[in-house]
Order: sequence, then C-alpha cells, then structure tokens
Amino acid sequence: MTNTPKFTTLGCRLNAYETEAMKELSQQAGLQNAVVVNTCAVTAEAVRKARQEIRKLRRENPDAPIIVTGCAAQTEPETFAAMEEVTQVIGNTEKMQPKTWQQIAKGPDFIGTTEKVQVDDIMSVTETAGHLIDGFGTRSRAYVQVQNGCDHRCTFCIIPYGRGNSRSVPAGVVVDQIKRLVDKGFNEVVLTGVDLTSWGADLPATPKLGDLVMRILKLVPDLPRLRISSIDSIEVDENLMQAIATESRLMPHLHLSLQHGDDLILKRMARRHLRDDAIRFTEEASRLRPDMTYGADIIAGFPTETDAHFENSLKLVKDCNLTWLHVFPYSKREGTPAARIPNQVNGTVIKDRAARLRAAGDAQVQAHLAAQVGRTHHILMENPHMGRTEQFTEVTFATPQIEGQIVTATPTGIQGAQLTV
Repeated sequence: MTNTPKFTTLGCRLNAYETEAMKELSQQAGLQNAVVVNTCAVTAEAVRKARQEIRKLRRENPDAPIIVTGCAAQTEPETFAAMEEVTQVIGNTEKMQPKTWQQIAKGPDFIGTTEKVQVDDIMSVTETAGHLIDGFGTRSRAYVQVQNGCDHRCTFCIIPYGRGNSRSVPAGVVVDQIKRLVDKGFNEVVLTGVDLTSWGADLPATPKLGDLVMRILKLVPDLPRLRISSIDSIEVDENLMQAIATESRLMPHLHLSLQHGDDLILKRMARRHLRDDAIRFTEEASRLRPDMTYGADIIAGFPTETDAHFENSLKLVKDCNLTWLHVFPYSKREGTPAARIPNQVNGTVIKDRAARLRAAGDAQVQAHLAAQVGRTHHILMENPHMGRTEQFTEVTFATPQIEGQIVTATPTGIQGAQLTV
C-alpha cells in the first residue's frame, strides 16, 4: 500500500465528517502506512460488519498497523482489542485530539501492549468539538457539525454511550465557519449533529436550534441554501418554525426521528412524543411551508410490537405525508434496556414488516415525484449529471451541468426514484 493512511468509514454522516477531520489530524502528525477504521455501534449488525471489515483490511494490508475508533470502539473496546488484526483501539474523544495522532505516528515502539486501548469515559466529556473542518462533502455541499452526543436514553439506542452527553458548538464559531465555506464557493451548508434539536442547551443563555438557524441566515446573507439534518420534532422551537415559515433559504426538507407510529411502543422506546405530536408537527410545518417534504427513521419489529402496533407505523407514513423513509429492522443490541424485554419479535416477521414499510415509502416517493414533474426547481448539481431539488429530490440531466452550481430547471419525467430533465 502507499504511505498515506487508509481510512474506512462505517455508519452515519457524522462519522464521515469526523473521518475527514482525522485525515487532517493524521496528516499534520505525519502518520504513514496505517489503516484507520471508524466504526458504528447503532446495531449488533453494525459491530459485526466492523469486525468483518477489519479482517478484510488486514488481508489487504498485511504489514500496516490497524487503528480502530468510532462508536463501537467506544462502547466495546475489549471486543476490538481482542482481535489479533487490531493494533490499537482509540475512543471517540481521543480520535479528535492532535496528541493522539502524534503518539500513533511515533510507531510501534510507542504502542506497547499497555497502550493498545485508549478509550476514556465519554460521559465525562464536556467540551465541544474542536475539529471544525472546512468543506467536507462534495464541491456543492458542505457539512458543519454543530452538536455532538445525546442526553436522551431511548431504550433501543447505544449511541449516547458512544458519543457521550450533548455538547454544542457556540453560534459564533458556527457562523464564522459557514462564512469561510461560502467564501470558498459552497452553495449549500448542512447542519449536522447526533441530537441536533438539543443544540444550545449547554451554552450560556440556553439558545435553541431556531436561534442558530436565524442567526446564520442573518449573518451570512450570501449563503444560498441552508439545510438541517435529522431533528426530533418534539424539540422544535418557535424560532425554527418561524424560519420554516419565512426563510426561503432554509430548505423545505426535514428528516424526523419518529421511530414508531404507536403510542405504547413509543412509550416502551422511551421516546418523548406521541403519534399525534408527530402528525400535528408535520401538519403545522406543511401549513407554514406548503412545499415541505419529510424523511423519517422508523423501526420495524421493536420488542412487543403486535400487528396492530405495526399497522399504526404503516399508517403514519401517510398521516405524516412522509416521503424519504429510513427503515430499520429492529436488531437486539446488548447493553440496551430493549434487549432485556422478553417479547422479542420473530426475525422473519421483522423482515416482512420492514419490507412493507419500505414499499409504503417507495409509493410515497413515486407520488412525490409525480407532483414535481412540470414544476420549476432550483437544483444544486452534485455532479455533471445529477443534482438535488430544494426538497432533496434527485434530478438527472442528459446535458452536463457545472458541478456545484444551482440550476433552474423543470423536470419533465421520472426514472426510478429520480426526476429527469
């Protein structure tokens, strides 16, 4: 292999963002000839895939040290430390510290057996992320991490134990970074975090996400498009609703952390909203912004889920007018309260329910696409032949366009899950 470290990212967009930061930190430290695996812990399957990927990378890179980090390394370091393929395990806090990479760059003489695991207690971390990087993403879209960690304890979720409690990046720091991104020519910025709507709770005066959004749009007038990633609708504040109603530069696309459509299952998940809360939110947001589209995370087959409970999730797809579904077949995750619930749903039933949810989502996508044909859209080009509308709908172009530019066009047809021009 080449001397440049090889990075592999598993899991979420935030992991991908942090991989970019690690590349920068390792480059500054002068690290060479290493393999870094940034793992995900969201399900037991994610951990299994991480182990599989590590074994594959060892076969491909027999002489390179393998460094494992990310949420799975944080939540179960001993699992990875026990793998003969793994040289070192570092936690989610350590992976963002320059000194970690400086030490790793010193080579195997530094990494003795006692130092194989460097994973501190993530719950003791109080500082905000110091690894702001300019321009992760494509040439068209940049991602800015404004928050990390989560204070909630949903019964199915291991992530707080991988990410720690919620920490926010101060608004001034975020605004300065977005200004730099706009100066570099980015036409769209996406705000990301583990629990984005909790942004500000740990900052002086406890501002809300809506305050941050309004401040960005006011202080960075040259930013054409601002997008927010996954949010918890029950935490949405008045200023964010105001921005949805009045700010055309805030994109009309919200991804909602809903998880289920039945009140009893939501209670057993320790979610903080009920079915009617979700419906009320989408109705209000659509009233304020008629072109608003919604994505959502929904879990199929949570323990104790009956056919009737599942039907409520299925109906929620239409009741909330959801378009872009992320369907998760429930996977028992050791270390979570849900794993101890006696009535686990049969795997075949889970698979069938997940397929039915995906089919409902596919039908919603087709209805959404049909409604967009003949309407003029402002499309941000991700590559010469594909861009996305304000609602995050993919549009393909027969004629090449300039990557990173916002193109005004009227889709004339549909191909699969894309609009065509």
